[in-house]
Amino acid sequence: MKTMNCNQLGGACKKEFHADTFEAMVVLSKQHGMEMFQAQDRAHLEAMEKIQKLMKTPKDMQNWFNSKKAEFNALPENLS
Repeated sequence: MKTMNCNQLGGACKKEFHADTFEAMVVLSKQHGMEMFQAQDRAHLEAMEKIQKLMKTPKDMQNWFNSKKAEFNALPENLS
């Protein structure tokens, strides 16, 4: 199990997500993002807008995904 927070994944807060795989981490992050979108949380909306500007092409999205996956893979396993 590894831990990343919303900020590390391009978001606006320090909410932690715990998952065994990066793909599971993405699901948790997306769920949180949807909750924040529905709540119209200003900080998260601004973070989403910033990410959208960075991801102009599918290649941009893949590069972002690969860099975050590498960050996840470099994390130590949670011991607790």
